[in-house]
Amino acid sequence: MLLKKGLIPSHQKKTFITLFFTIFITVTGVGIVVPLLPIFAHDMGASGFYIGMVFGSFSFSRTILLPVFGRLSDKKGRKPFVLGGLAGYAATSLAFMFTTNVESLILVRFFQGIASAMIMPVVQAYVGEITYKDSEGYSMGLFNMSMFASMSLGPLLGGMLKDAFSMNSAFGCMGVLSATGLCLSILFLPPTGKEKIRAQEHNPVPLLLLIKNLDILALISVRLAYTACIGVIWCFVPLFADKQFSLSSTETGFLLMFGIFISGILNLPMGYVADRTSKNFMVIAGGTICIYGMYLLTVADSYFSLVISVAVFGLGGGIANPALMALAVIKGGKVNAMASVIALITVGHSLGMLIGSLAAGIIMDMSQLSNVFPCGLALMAAGVLVFIILTWFTRNGSA
Repeated sequence: MLLKKGLIPSHQKKTFITLFFTIFITVTGVGIVVPLLPIFAHDMGASGFYIGMVFGSFSFSRTILLPVFGRLSDKKGRKPFVLGGLAGYAATSLAFMFTTNVESLILVRFFQGIASAMIMPVVQAYVGEITYKDSEGYSMGLFNMSMFASMSLGPLLGGMLKDAFSMNSAFGCMGVLSATGLCLSILFLPPTGKEKIRAQEHNPVPLLLLIKNLDILALISVRLAYTACIGVIWCFVPLFADKQFSLSSTETGFLLMFGIFISGILNLPMGYVADRTSKNFMVIAGGTICIYGMYLLTVADSYFSLVISVAVFGLGGGIANPALMALAVIKGGKVNAMASVIALITVGHSLGMLIGSLAAGIIMDMSQLSNVFPCGLALMAAGVLVFIILTWFTRNGSA
């Protein structure tokens, strides 16, 4: 049984299951448009920089507001932010249907980023709060499995919808799924007053002190580098595959799906392992495999080699991410600011997507499309190196 005994209290199982399926449904909807947006924007005449902005605007608004919503949810409760974010997702899904130029597409993605900032760190903090001590890795691995499984299903489903019907059918499906997640949360999440929030029992740690903490900076560094690579992959692998191999939307969706799927299925077993071994070592090992995956992308010369490259990258993420999130939950519990810590990690996530997509877009405009992948390789290597250095300092009493 996935919800093993000793993972969460029995009276919180309904909450966990609701959050699990709500995120699964919602992220599936968002993932539907991932393989379509770069080509959609390119068909509107977007340059590499503007394609990067389509993804970067989403990350920019998330980066600004993640700490704000995380902090407020520590004080005011989780449910209002979850509901607000899901409603925002449903609304922006409809807005996609009326975009007629790249500028409006960037604007819609900006507002979608605001909705995302209200959901992700808040839901992850919610899960962290109801998890028993020493089960953080398994719990976050199980929960992340819902996100990665839905992220892998979404691109494949989006490509199939686009090939069978139209782009608007994919946007419409995203809206329906987001609305379904909203209904589940309204019906089954407990009222705000009945939530268990540790931060409400203590004075919250000032955000500036959290940002200065070397443990948290180490987690942010590797998360930023990892998602910078995802930004490169999501923005430019579909475009590269379309130009080089003339793939269908379904084939492109499978390409993105496969790497995410590999990462997703590993989250649960690697979360179990993270509870029993060195989490720092798992982050470093997984990050190193991600570096190799990005290297393979730089030398890929066929559709099959692209599939292998994203699969290796997904393998690295599947090893590193459960351990990284377990470390974030443990740190958040120690400082009584669960959502604030996870929000900072997610800021690194969003900032990475912003840096990766924009840097790669500029490189594409200045040279050629294939040169965007070495950019991701360099960013991933830098993130792992910074993690190693900062954790070395904390182990030696310099934190």
